[in-house]
Amino acid sequence: MPIRVTVWNEYLHEKENETVRSIYPDGIHRTIADGLAEDGELTLSTATLEEPEHGLTQEKLDATDVLVWWGHKAHGRVEDAIVERVAQRVHEGMGLLVLHSGHFSKIFKRLMGTPCSLRWREAGERERLWVINPSHPITQGIDKAIELPNSEMYGEPFLVPEPLETVFVSWFEGGEVFRSGLTYQRGAGRIFYFEPGHETYPIYHDPNIRRVLRNAVHWAYNSAKPWREVAEAPNVPVDQARE
Repeated sequence: MPIRVTVWNEYLHEKENETVRSIYPDGIHRTIADGLAEDGELTLSTATLEEPEHGLTQEKLDATDVLVWWGHKAHGRVEDAIVERVAQRVHEGMGLLVLHSGHFSKIFKRLMGTPCSLRWREAGERERLWVINPSHPITQGIDKAIELPNSEMYGEPFLVPEPLETVFVSWFEGGEVFRSGLTYQRGAGRIFYFEPGHETYPIYHDPNIRRVLRNAVHWAYNSAKPWREVAEAPNVPVDQARE
């Protein structure tokens, strides 16, 4: 049975910035979806900020096994009710991939419970993503490191909870380091944060980045039936208790 993936993107930079539009003429979401579509086990759809309900209706989320999230300049425009809707689906078992500046998105902060702040610098510097766990499903098919000739620097401290696993650590030309691939679980849902992806660089065209995203979708996928009662706290009477 195919894994149903929805790629969400603000889709604003591409409309407003010629540099971004030249790299991602159909939108970052379409480029990410095209990379994922190289895997025949995945079925792809997209959603964007300015669609009704940001394209994330309950029906859409119920038909999504893994949600990929890219946001940057309009985190505050995402309605709180939609954030709660997405969080509920993650708790029920939907996988979530949060990319690059999505670290400051409402949904990532909601699920982490921390500021998710970091240091940054946009100077087109080289980035090397070191594979920390070569046996992890997300790193399969990747060499010891991924080299990106131009990237936005993200630096520690990164105010997120201690992850289940650190999969990648990045080094930048300026000397900074950053935990650039982190896994979490919230309720029944698996979450992967992946740092590279600034909009003015062709990072989502890179074959290794695309492979990581495909691997991460498979890792985040939960084949179990959604845990609809995940937020309930039922009382169990004594006469129903087991010995």
